[in-house]
Amino acid sequence: MIKTVIFDMDGVIVDTEPVHKYAYFKHFEELGIDVSEELYATFTGNSTRNVFQKLKDRFNLSDNVEDLILRKRSLFNDAFDTKPDLDMIDGVYNLIVDLHKNNIELILASSASKGTIERVFNRFKLHDFFSHKVSGEDFPKSKPDPAIFVHAASLSKHEKKSCIVIEDSTNGVRAAVDAGIYCLGYNSENSKLQNLEGASVLVNDFNLIDAQFIMKLK
Repeated sequence: MIKTVIFDMDGVIVDTEPVHKYAYFKHFEELGIDVSEELYATFTGNSTRNVFQKLKDRFNLSDNVEDLILRKRSLFNDAFDTKPDLDMIDGVYNLIVDLHKNNIELILASSASKGTIERVFNRFKLHDFFSHKVSGEDFPKSKPDPAIFVHAASLSKHEKKSCIVIEDSTNGVRAAVDAGIYCLGYNSENSKLQNLEGASVLVNDFNLIDAQFIMKLK
């Protein structure tokens, strides 16, 4: 039986992707580089550091990776704080509350920075529901590297076989599978060009599932 749910954040709990995309492409414009939609889609599930490491190599950027990260985060934070329609994914708050009421442990494992995670958790008052929050900035490699999920499962009060990951990206699903953790793929309208075939079960709407559904998986 499932006793711990490991949530991704972007595209699963909250749709910050449009804000990230706005910040990235504004920054790309400043840098004078042409990033296609197809190339951008491959970055889903990657940390900001990993994205800029790849872009630095691809476009021979002379800028320091840390400076690139700071500028993008500044653009993101300005947009995040002024975007009034930023909201949680439909149905996910009720799912989180129901899982918590049924004593299912909740852990966050997101490629987002600690600062972004805190902004989201503060805005939507999620702190009390989660036992741990793991940021991708603490790992040298981003998803699909499984390290973040291996670590998240190690923090659980339960065995790895009692854990499940909820992901919406190709890289996230691959990371969960390679970590040896059952994966529920959320087919988000906001996450384009993502292949979720590695997930054991697919869900299109969080309003259609609850704690009982989750606990009976596997």
